[in-house]
Parts: sequence; C-alpha cells; structure tokens
Amino acid sequence: MSDSASLHNQGELTSTIHLNPASSHSQSEELPSSIDHLSPEERDVLSALPEGSAMLIALSGPAKGSRYLLNIGSTLIGRDSKSDILLDDITVSRKHAQIEHAIGSMYVLKDLGSLNGTYLNGEATQGSTLSQGDIIQLGKFKLTFFVKGGSQ
Repeated sequence: MSDSASLHNQGELTSTIHLNPASSHSQSEELPSSIDHLSPEERDVLSALPEGSAMLIALSGPAKGSRYLLNIGSTLIGRDSKSDILLDDITVSRKHAQIEHAIGSMYVLKDLGSLNGTYLNGEATQGSTLSQGDIIQLGKFKLTFFVKGGSQ
C-alpha cells in the first residue's frame, strides 16, 4: 500500500479551504451598520468597559452573539483548546491570529501564519492596528472590534 493510501486509511489527511475576503465593502460602509445592529444589552456592556478596554462581538457567522473581552496584553485566537478565544471550526488554524494590547487603547491584530489568512475589513493582513468598528474575519468567523475611549 502506498504512503498516501496508508495515511488516508488512518484518517490523517487534512486539506486547506481557501476563503474569499470578508467583504468588498469599505470600513465606512460597515461601521454604521455594525453599531446600528448592536442590541441594547451589547451597548450596555460596551459602555461599562473601562477606558481603553476592548471587545470583539460576533455580529454574523457561526458565533453570532458571542462577545470576547480583550483584557490581557496578548490574546491568542484559534482552534486550539488553549486559545484565549476558541473558534472551533476547520477553517480556523490552531494558532490563527493574535491581538496585542499596547499602551492606552491601541490594539494590533497579527496573523500567525494561518492557512486561510486573516482579513481586516475585507483585506488580507499580516499585521494591522485596529480601529473602532473594524471587521476581522478568521475562517468563516466575522468579529467586530469595539474599544472604549481613546483615539482609536
């Protein structure tokens, strides 16, 4: 039996799924609709955040309604059970991306060599500073970034 057939019989084959960017809309088109679609409860949660704190809210996709507080220096996002934000789907790499919180309200998104890429407002990115209302796509998950106060 060939090595390939042997691996197939053991169920160890994996594949890569390539996804299109999140959207062709610009950030300015997405931001008002993101804020408009927040529930009163989500608005209350965001207003209660300490100055400079941030949150990701899934406004669409498989995790719709999920909220993720970014309250530590570095937040690992991926499919690995040890991730700070666990997105359990094959379209997400085990260690997909990371958000680092710098001084004040500055947050930086970094791709960690994911197979399907990390998208910010519909464009692939290796690393970008996040701003209020940015839409992050990791696999089939879309998360909207909100920060309390600051210049972002």
